[in-house]
Amino acid sequence: MRVANRTLTAGVAALALLAAGCGAGTTPSAAAAPPARTTTRHTTTPPAADTGRATAAGVASVRYGAAARTTDTRSTSTRTTGTRSTGTAPERCRTTGLRARVGRQDPAAGNRYAPLVLTNTSGKTCWVYGFVGLVLIDGRGDVLRTRTRRESVTPHRVTLRPGASAHARLHWTVVPSGHETRCPSSARLMIIPPDEVAHLEVPFTATVCDDGRIDARPMAPGASL
Repeated sequence: MRVANRTLTAGVAALALLAAGCGAGTTPSAAAAPPARTTTRHTTTPPAADTGRATAAGVASVRYGAAARTTDTRSTSTRTTGTRSTGTAPERCRTTGLRARVGRQDPAAGNRYAPLVLTNTSGKTCWVYGFVGLVLIDGRGDVLRTRTRRESVTPHRVTLRPGASAHARLHWTVVPSGHETRCPSSARLMIIPPDEVAHLEVPFTATVCDDGRIDARPMAPGASL
């Protein structure tokens, strides 16, 4: 089935499980109160907010795997220190809160360049960090050979307010390599946002040579190159 083919993404299979690192806390002692009153009226439990934070962290760690661990480790020391107690620190943008599109293709001597744009539609501030995953799909809905090469550009966290966008520059060649007689043409592009498992799919008409190689830069602010 076409749906089955579309879910076969190279980036998804490499995600590993990450153990949750947050504890739920302990219950304060109530030994000073009389036994009967302690049981019925004065037992103290940890605040609900602390338990919710630990549970959310555990779920995210298990779902998003080793890639999420690497990203979070790099950014937490500079961006979230001193803010966890307020509960207002932005979270990573999830696929369900993003809209994707590929901008205008710019030709240049056998090469093509285009911005892949992700827009925050979640209604709350979130951030993206790193590289997207890509899979080319032809007009019949079949997956084409796709090789995504990450360019040697240092990624930076991009914070997106509701409605704001970030982009990744894509580059590919339309000139067949030495062993190619023709290059396949795509109709759509499957996009896996940084550190996510679920994907987005957008129209993408392009001829991608060199065995389907697309060079991608990390996410950067704005919607244009």
